Amino acid sequence: MILDFFLRRFTALESTLDYAGVLIPLDEAHLYSYSSHLKSGRTTYGTDDDYEESRLDDPGSALGDDDDGKNRGETAELHERTGMLGGRPAEYSIEGLCMEVGNTVKARVLSKAIQDIGMGRYNWQLFVVCGFGWFADNLWLQGVSLTLPSLSAEFDVEEKTVRYTTSSLFLGLCLGSFFWGMGSDIMGRRIPFNTTLLITAVFGLLAAASPTWGWTCVAFAALGFGVGGNLPVDGAVFLEFLPDASSSLLTLLSVWWPIGQLISSILAWLFIAHWPADQGWRKFIVAIGVLTFIMFGVRFFAFRLLESPKFLLSKGRQAEAVAVVHGIAFRNGTKTWLTGEILDAVAKGYDDDDDDDDDATADGDTDLLVEGGHRHSRGRRRPVSRTVSDVIKEKLTAFSTDRVRPLFRVRKLGIATALIWFTWATIGMGYPLFNAFLPQYLSDGASEDTSSSGSSDSANAVLFASRSDNAETPPLTSTAYSSYMIASLLGVPGSLLAAYTVDHSSPFLGRRGTLAISTLMSAIFLFLFVSFGTTPGTQLFFSCVEAFMTNIMYGVLYAFTPELFPAPVRGAGTGVASFLNRVTGLVAPVIAATVPGDGARVPVYMSAVLILLAFLGIVGIPIETRGRQRI
Repeated sequence: MILDFFLRRFTALESTLDYAGVLIPLDEAHLYSYSSHLKSGRTTYGTDDDYEESRLDDPGSALGDDDDGKNRGETAELHERTGMLGGRPAEYSIEGLCMEVGNTVKARVLSKAIQDIGMGRYNWQLFVVCGFGWFADNLWLQGVSLTLPSLSAEFDVEEKTVRYTTSSLFLGLCLGSFFWGMGSDIMGRRIPFNTTLLITAVFGLLAAASPTWGWTCVAFAALGFGVGGNLPVDGAVFLEFLPDASSSLLTLLSVWWPIGQLISSILAWLFIAHWPADQGWRKFIVAIGVLTFIMFGVRFFAFRLLESPKFLLSKGRQAEAVAVVHGIAFRNGTKTWLTGEILDAVAKGYDDDDDDDDDATADGDTDLLVEGGHRHSRGRRRPVSRTVSDVIKEKLTAFSTDRVRPLFRVRKLGIATALIWFTWATIGMGYPLFNAFLPQYLSDGASEDTSSSGSSDSANAVLFASRSDNAETPPLTSTAYSSYMIASLLGVPGSLLAAYTVDHSSPFLGRRGTLAISTLMSAIFLFLFVSFGTTPGTQLFFSCVEAFMTNIMYGVLYAFTPELFPAPVRGAGTGVASFLNRVTGLVAPVIAATVPGDGARVPVYMSAVLILLAFLGIVGIPIETRGRQRI
């Protein structure tokens, strides 16, 4: 019985027979469309008679009239705002679907069906359980940072040397993001989704029992392997079930990230600040380990994840993909019109016009890709019988460059891929050079402020005073903890603001604009922190603004990145991005531990420069995904 339950959680196949009562005829589909729920009455198509003239001139889709650029531009803009869902009866026919969906036929029909189902109970449940991944990532990243002063004191490790602890964590994060990101395109989203938090919890609890600093680092690396898969996998999962009209929720998902930091800082204050150095950090690690295990339990036992329909479609498992859409409708208490026959009919109706279209466009019209990035004729793909050795060979060879080569077959998408990876790499090194050691910076500042109070030269006391290289990290004071918790709290409204601005119609906002502005402001306030953060008050102010801007930056970055890539290689694209982020993050503690001088001022300056370079990379990205239908 128990084994059966676990197997079903990981390998259960979906069938439309499991969701009786959700299917409606295609000629009634407009009654359940997304637009039918809008009160404004604005739709993609004005009337049934105007259907032919008002269709979207989608790049590469061979649709629309080229004679009237102005009308086509207005129509395209309207389609962008409404998600290409008009809700008129003429839209819901095989001919209407063929004219609307463009090149990526089946993937776009699938997106249209998900859009018509809309946000419901299943999507909001997914928002919570996927949020656990964001929560756990920063819970542990900041948690390990908060243990550094205690580790330095218990194991008699120098302040600079103890920073290698975060290198061990980033080594695990690096391997985890690569393995689980790539693996989610091979084995599906469900196995990584149900495994990563369990690995994190188990090795987190083991870390609390480590007898030496070395074993502590080993345990942190192992838990990093688990938590490293959360962001690339959970982001892809949530995105592929998200209706296009609710795309800003992917940015809002990042609100869990500063909450993880806030909870970590509160628990650290409860345990580390009130227990001896050799006990407090262990109780703290146990606390966040148990919390992580509870999140795994909710994911695995209280919630059953449906496999990504776009992943299934990319693998030729069309019947299961349709069944998943039926499952979403069933859980949301609504109806759907999607069947396998409709997918085949639409693909067949468009297939004749598609023979000459060899290249995908980078603007979201990328051809539906399957294993190895090879293209298949639409509506003609059939499951292929494979032996066990074939399956094993496929699993092993799938971790090759064939997984990412499709991302560079088209110039525009290739440029966007290279620049977004560059952005992830520079932020990956810049962010931990400041934030991973913020508890140490605050600890140093608070201790120096205390020691200088009452002295004749107290006005000249500064945060970054030189110290002996073998000095231990001063323990965190109540002032330092308060500053850290307030800065963590200020990250939450940053994520909320990001969710609003990513869909704003202003040309200066949207995905790219919001990301660029927040990245630039982050760099500026890093410069200000190291130049003017000379007292606990100024430290608090600059770190709060930095936390606010950083959470906007990361919130948009984690939403924008998976939207750039088509579903069949989305895990690979986001996985490599996360991998680069973790690899460069792995180098950051090495730099912080070996830089000449006090090891405080130079790392923060370097952090500011790297974040500034990320801003330049963002400005060059040629794609804006705001308002576009995802495939």
